[in-house]
Amino acid sequence: MDRFLLVARLRRSTAVLASPLLERGLLAVTTAALTGGGVAHFLDADGIAELFWGLGTVAAVIPAVGWVLVALRRGHAGVDLIAVLALGGTLAVGEYLAGVLIALMLATGRTLEGAAQRRASHDLHALLAHAPRSTRRRTGDGVVRVPLSEITAGDALVVGPGEVVPVDGRVESTEAVLDESVLTGEPLQVTRQRGEGARSGAVNAGGAFDLRATAIEQDSTYAGIVRLAQQAGAESAPVVRLADRYAAWFLPLALATAALAWLVSGSAVRAVAVLVVATPCPLLLAAPVAVVSGLSRASRRGVVVRDGGALENLGRARTLLLDKTGTLTVGRPCVLDVVAAPGHVPAEVLRVAASLDQLSPHVLAQAIVDAARTRRLELSAPTEVTEEPGRGASGVVEGHRVFIGRDDPTRAGPAWAKAVGNRALLDGASVAWLTVDERLTGAVLLRDALRRDAPHAVRRLRSAGIERLVMLTGDRAATAQEVAAVLGLDGVRAELGPADKVAAVRGEREHAVTVMVGDGVNDAPALAAADIGVAMGARGTTASSEAADIVLTTDRVDRLADAVVIAQRSRRIAVQSALGGMLLSLGAMAAAALGLIQPAAGALLQEGIDVAVILNALRALRADHAGQGVLAPATEALIHRFAAEHEDLQDVLQAVRDAADRLSGVPGPTALASVEEAHRLLTERLLPHEYAEEHQLYPALAPALGGPESTVTMSRAHTEIGRLSRRIATHLQLARTNGGLAPEQLDDLRSCLYGLNTVLRLHFTQEEESYFSLAP
Repeated sequence: MDRFLLVARLRRSTAVLASPLLERGLLAVTTAALTGGGVAHFLDADGIAELFWGLGTVAAVIPAVGWVLVALRRGHAGVDLIAVLALGGTLAVGEYLAGVLIALMLATGRTLEGAAQRRASHDLHALLAHAPRSTRRRTGDGVVRVPLSEITAGDALVVGPGEVVPVDGRVESTEAVLDESVLTGEPLQVTRQRGEGARSGAVNAGGAFDLRATAIEQDSTYAGIVRLAQQAGAESAPVVRLADRYAAWFLPLALATAALAWLVSGSAVRAVAVLVVATPCPLLLAAPVAVVSGLSRASRRGVVVRDGGALENLGRARTLLLDKTGTLTVGRPCVLDVVAAPGHVPAEVLRVAASLDQLSPHVLAQAIVDAARTRRLELSAPTEVTEEPGRGASGVVEGHRVFIGRDDPTRAGPAWAKAVGNRALLDGASVAWLTVDERLTGAVLLRDALRRDAPHAVRRLRSAGIERLVMLTGDRAATAQEVAAVLGLDGVRAELGPADKVAAVRGEREHAVTVMVGDGVNDAPALAAADIGVAMGARGTTASSEAADIVLTTDRVDRLADAVVIAQRSRRIAVQSALGGMLLSLGAMAAAALGLIQPAAGALLQEGIDVAVILNALRALRADHAGQGVLAPATEALIHRFAAEHEDLQDVLQAVRDAADRLSGVPGPTALASVEEAHRLLTERLLPHEYAEEHQLYPALAPALGGPESTVTMSRAHTEIGRLSRRIATHLQLARTNGGLAPEQLDDLRSCLYGLNTVLRLHFTQEEESYFSLAP
């Protein structure tokens, strides 16, 4: 029992010694002692001055001895030992002014370092404070508040205004307005419609809404992030261990220098002076402060790093391996194109298909509905909906019998449908066919699209020092090669299983520090095998998140490039702080040993050195804007506006291509009408958009991109779009004059339409990659 009491008392003593109240109290006492002694000395009361300074020195000895014992108990030599020896030396030789200056330096350094670490880890601890403890659940008797641990999948919950979404779930109300900045680092609010998922940790920024739980507390998104935050720290970083190694030789060197100065000069004061300037209590803590600051900075960018060792390793990485699906691509089907049968409009095809698919849980159906809502199409309520697994859904929409899904392979389709099938094969896309009243009306092509931020992320990773980028994927070689070619990767290995990925990771590790990025359960072994595993964890916790050293909590792969830059800068600042402080201390020790610095002056000098290096370490908290422009808020708003317009203009691009396709058949009145409609959309919607970009967006972007010359090539695309549009208008004028399209017009008009479609798609893609990806 006595042993247990002793252990408990030791733990309580350790907690007291680590308390910021003790540090601040010691700072107040030593400051008062130094000030009081200074006033007494000014009034020629030297005896009272010496008393004040001596009491201030004695007040620091007890906690300093405690800090040394705590460090020794944890296995560290503890450079605070030098402070204890210096304090004892000043008391022994009667240099009380030097002693109180050392005491003030010790108290100031520890207070500053403690405040720095608390500030640096503020974002990580905020995650813990943000986590909800209870929630409101609907029952047969009403709404009751219950502990979060009692929630199970399927429970009906109520999330009030300003409350944190407690668990992952599905929105049951009409909509929910959420602030996801804690999860993503982005300040913009998002709106989740009925049936869409809501992640735990988001804050309800609108009215109360109903939520159907899809996961328990432990399996929800926020719980996974909190687990990572609890593990975050800087103790295991190699650069921090480097500082410990400095202490291992610096301590005996300081003692040897002090002893030699005493033996050669015969003056104990010189030895005390050496110990005074060799008192780097906060100095060797500058490295962990820099690393913890880097962890905080990364967390603000939506990157949660398990520990300082992972951050330090990321700063040394030279090879990056990436999974394809969910990492370089969005990881879910997206609408690639909508094709309408002759006499129909693509927008109407998408609207009818989405109307029927509203009630389907299928991933392709959800993609079609999302595309229709993005383009602001008005959906109708379907009735008599039935779904045949593996084939599709059928029902009644606006009085018509509608089917969306796989076509009957035995049925001979029209020429336009065969063209759609060929295109799907070439693009690696899936096709959802739409029939209305038993007639094939249109088709929706879907595939896993490339992330808009992926090309920008690859360029930034290369500029950050990543020398080799390789894709590892289980997908088909042809699809993987296409993605790799677009991104300019150094290599691609396709059709790999989990074991194959692990072997590839191990092979790359033999040549350089290697990072592996993935998001699926099959990526977990490879993430664990890499020097640094990075998981795309924005959609919830998975085996990959548990195996990773770093988790991207925002669904943007370019945040990894941010993390690499932050890691490199934090490591550089940590080494600068440690080595710089050590060199300054060594120089001061040499001067003190030669009698050039007295103990009091040495204490002031060392105080300045310690404060300087810790302030330098805190630079890792600040954003490094070197080499990248800073967007003004108004410019970010313009980017978001034009990005949304790109989504709205997809039907214009489809109309241009549809008109070109019509001219490939019989160029009759229907074909001419399609060209007329395309030209109307160009004139009323697309050309005003391009004009606004040229005169509003590009001038706003120019300062951040280095000047107006940076947007010249994109402006040239605007000129070409305008030229082709005017050429189409001329063809239409000739057709009106001649009573229809003349045979000699067809080739050039078709060329203009296909060319315009190609230029527009390329131009949109370039803007999205180069400009729109700049905004958070």
